[in-house]
Amino acid sequence: MPLEIKIPAVGESITEVTIAKWLKKDGEAVKRDEVIAELESDKATFELPAEADGILKIRVAEGETIGIGTVIAELDGAAAGAAPVPAATAPAPAAASAPAADPINKGEENPAASDQAGYGGTPAGGAAAAAPMAPAAGAGSVEMKIPNVGESIAEVTVAKWLKEDGAQVSRDEVIAELESDKATFELPAEAAGILRHAVKEGETISIGAVIARIEGGGGQVPHGAAPATAAAAAPVAALASAPAAGGAATYATGVPSPAAGKILGEKGIAAADVAGTGRDGRITKEDAQNAQAKPAAAPAPQVAPAVAQAPGTSSPAPAGGSREVRRERMSNLRKTVARRLVTVKNETAMLTTFNEVNMQPIMDLRNKFKDQFKAKNGVGLGFMSFFTKAVCVALQEWPSVNAQIDGTDIVFNDFCDISIAVSAPKGLVVPVIRNAEQLSFEGIEKEVVRLAGLARDNKLTIEQMTGGTFTLTNGGVFGSMLSTPIINAPQSAILGMHNIIQRPIAENGQVVIRPMMYLALSYDHRIIDGRESVSFLVRVKELLEDPTRMMFGV
Repeated sequence: MPLEIKIPAVGESITEVTIAKWLKKDGEAVKRDEVIAELESDKATFELPAEADGILKIRVAEGETIGIGTVIAELDGAAAGAAPVPAATAPAPAAASAPAADPINKGEENPAASDQAGYGGTPAGGAAAAAPMAPAAGAGSVEMKIPNVGESIAEVTVAKWLKEDGAQVSRDEVIAELESDKATFELPAEAAGILRHAVKEGETISIGAVIARIEGGGGQVPHGAAPATAAAAAPVAALASAPAAGGAATYATGVPSPAAGKILGEKGIAAADVAGTGRDGRITKEDAQNAQAKPAAAPAPQVAPAVAQAPGTSSPAPAGGSREVRRERMSNLRKTVARRLVTVKNETAMLTTFNEVNMQPIMDLRNKFKDQFKAKNGVGLGFMSFFTKAVCVALQEWPSVNAQIDGTDIVFNDFCDISIAVSAPKGLVVPVIRNAEQLSFEGIEKEVVRLAGLARDNKLTIEQMTGGTFTLTNGGVFGSMLSTPIINAPQSAILGMHNIIQRPIAENGQVVIRPMMYLALSYDHRIIDGRESVSFLVRVKELLEDPTRMMFGV
């Protein structure tokens, strides 16, 4: 009887998914735990593994959107009688034929799978001659699954394996770094034993999926296993095409991961044109997302032969340059981001007011004390501490700017948790400086440096990026002259800083050149009136143009 493959539950708020791509063809033999399709929800993209060996019978076409629990395919019969795969690309056989636990559902472990001491993954390098893993006598294996790291996070990426496949690990020892679209997490070992990778580095997997197995018994070596260097004789192409089902495979330089290959295919970019930053030069998903198509080379001029035309007809003049059009389907994740941005625009009465600040007093003060400040405190004196202190003073004087709407209530905060936009490798993140109103210039600068360092290393946690009451964003570091920043919901206001330009202004009836910056305050007009917004921005301007006011609280 065929085994039905249904769409598993992938999150409380997700009711349907889209079949982004079938990775296996209809009628093709598949192995247990082998990824057969990529599914997309409105929050994330995840992979669907086969639940057993068999012949795949596809029931739902690629690109269709279906509900959770719908049958999308069947596995017909056992794959034992299937023709053997060529040695260069054959994955190692599975250690047992017991049905595996569903790696996407958050249910209990499959007892049959838990009792397996070996794991049917290809050893490092993917050598086809390696024998299957030998079970340790009297020892079981512990399946390690991706834990739930946040309500809105449905998938994570294996950023880096800190322990190699086959390494001996201790309980609670950190074995991998995981990345989500919001933060980076460390994964500790759940038991002591020999680590067996189930997912390769750079791969994106769903919450609840099996990432590794830890074989008990400590120190058992799989009998018949060839050393990792045995794969050196295999062709490079075989390494790229021989990842075992759920196992760790070595990819050759310039070879994209499955997710990266899909993105490059959609963009129409050849893998040879992309520089990989992953292990051994592999092209990661992030590399593919950042890749840009090379401009088409201008064709060599040719002398076109004369062509006889019918009387009364004329050919249009050829247009210069490339006129190619490339179309990409918007991912469900991008749709969600777009929908939320539009929601902020549609559900808030957002308005922006502007002012300008003479930055000369702050620059003079920094130049005078920056050396002594750094020598005493160990951090530099930057602009962000001045803006943060000025904003905190103004927020306490105009509390509605520090408030937010909750249903039919207005929540006023007597503290200032300032969100600071920081440029990280994966994009802008917004860590929060807690109780910034109580911090000194030194405390703010140290907190900014600490959070910026965590952002650059992708170490920010979700807690460090939630709960802010007001946001500062500095588009000036990228050269922005003026902008209207969008409110960071559920906050009610955001202050946009811009680049500093030497401009002529009038001072005491004289035209002088001063370093000027435009400030933009976007706010929710439902709870912040014009008087509060303008007065708030004017107060910030006064504090910045005379920073000694912040020293004396006037």
